[in-house]
Amino acid sequence: MNKGIAGSAGYGVGKVVIISDAKPEYENRTITDTDAEIKRYDDAVAAFTEKTHAMAEAMKESVGEHNAEILEGHILLLTDPGMDEITKGAIMSGTCAEAAFESTCDMFAGMFQMADDELTRQRATDIGDIKVRMLKILTGTPDVNISEVPAGTILVAEDLTPSMTAGIVKENVAGIITAVGGKTSHSAILARALEIPAVLSVDGIVDMVSDGMMAVVDGCDGICILDPSQEEIDEYQAKREKYLSDKALLEVYRGKDTVTADGVKVHLYGNIGNPEDAKQVAACDGEGVGLFRTEFLFMGASELPSEEEQFQAYKAAAENMEGREVIIRTLDVGGDKDIPYLGLEKEDNPFLGFRAVRYCLQNKDSYRVQLRALLRASAFGDIKIMVPLVTCVDEIRSVKALVKELMAELDAENIAYNKDIQVGAMIETPAASLIADLLAKEADFFSIGTNDLTQYTMAVDRGNAKVAYLYSSYNPAVLRSMKNIIEAANAVGIMVGMCGEAAADPLLIPLLISFGLGEFSVSATSVLATRGTIAKWSKAEADELAAKALSLATETEVAELLKANVR
Repeated sequence: MNKGIAGSAGYGVGKVVIISDAKPEYENRTITDTDAEIKRYDDAVAAFTEKTHAMAEAMKESVGEHNAEILEGHILLLTDPGMDEITKGAIMSGTCAEAAFESTCDMFAGMFQMADDELTRQRATDIGDIKVRMLKILTGTPDVNISEVPAGTILVAEDLTPSMTAGIVKENVAGIITAVGGKTSHSAILARALEIPAVLSVDGIVDMVSDGMMAVVDGCDGICILDPSQEEIDEYQAKREKYLSDKALLEVYRGKDTVTADGVKVHLYGNIGNPEDAKQVAACDGEGVGLFRTEFLFMGASELPSEEEQFQAYKAAAENMEGREVIIRTLDVGGDKDIPYLGLEKEDNPFLGFRAVRYCLQNKDSYRVQLRALLRASAFGDIKIMVPLVTCVDEIRSVKALVKELMAELDAENIAYNKDIQVGAMIETPAASLIADLLAKEADFFSIGTNDLTQYTMAVDRGNAKVAYLYSSYNPAVLRSMKNIIEAANAVGIMVGMCGEAAADPLLIPLLISFGLGEFSVSATSVLATRGTIAKWSKAEADELAAKALSLATETEVAELLKANVR
């Protein structure tokens, strides 16, 4: 039995197919006709772009538009002016296109690998994927074709890159095992979107397996078993069948209110990255949108989106939800999200630096554009504005003051908007948790971002396998923080929701019911499962479990208690 990170839930049993996407060999020759070599490089970039657009379009059908944007991001990285300039400069000095591009990629990847957080280091993986694909185009080497693997395949790779994932026929892949990657890596995100069980960061896995070997993937507990016994195969086949059966039974909750066993009603929303995703939330029976990540609108552009472009996107999301609530987060740039045309400086600790509301309030001209677009769109649906990474009262006050100024402008221009639009705070730092009572008097609502709240509270890089044991929402410090935030909001009567991964965790849901969480925002595919879990717990039963959990001293004790009481 080998332990890794549980990247995508479910169980898979099948035969190993090792996927190797090795860098092609080439002759590092000296170039005399540099103009012709630059043209050859430009032609390769054009071919890469065309092929990647086609792959992204195919991925939109299999994993949704938001996840397909991972591949679109590869085009932005490849065509980054800095990368282009450095590569062509090397070619002009007589280096062949292959060597020039590889050197440039290695330099950029090295910078990303030095980052403290896994999400920024993920860019190094993206650069590696781009490098191999471009070198294949330049050398005429064919791509790896995952689409041809037979049914019942367990894919094993050092890392499953986005371009490799694009070719997966999910009906043929029973599971995925990789040597690297965390819960927020692209391999995990895409595996979850494809609903394929995945275990990541199994050290040395590629050297441990051989093609055709039987393997078991337990994406719920992060375990893989190589060359399992027949008894183990039977055990996990049964687990897989029960998992799929339980999933099918969730259809009974479609069209129903989200209520506890004793009738306490809560809201169940979906997280989205673009207006089209709102349609999927509605199709999966979500009651609204609890988080619209607007940075993807900015990252998919070559320049700052205009007010009209943003207005149309926000309006479309509101209209797609047909009157249901849509909470839209203002630009959360910085951290792992670099947007080249904004000219952000490289920082030693980007997650602790110039990001989110800090950036927006010091770039008010562009922030005003976004806020005006949001206000205008509020005339077409139930839009609420959410401010990310709030750490002090001054920040939420400043945003609300700016919104009032813009309201006066729109009034003068006779432009319609919702005059009662709410402005809320995303609570995702220990600072915000500690002053939740003060923030609750200023914000119109709270939304807890558990991914960052857990990371910041535990001072842990959430994608680093070496400290993954610390990244857990079951840690007593994180649980107490959640409880404090929720109680502070309820004390003054403002809505409090949660839009991090913990909102869909069946082990944690009873504690959130006990604490008084009013809104759960999850991925669209988790809506019915979350509704089903909520329906199994009464408030009294949840309170009893929460009291026991809060009396425990360690994450392990809490996790064992919650697992023993899962429904």
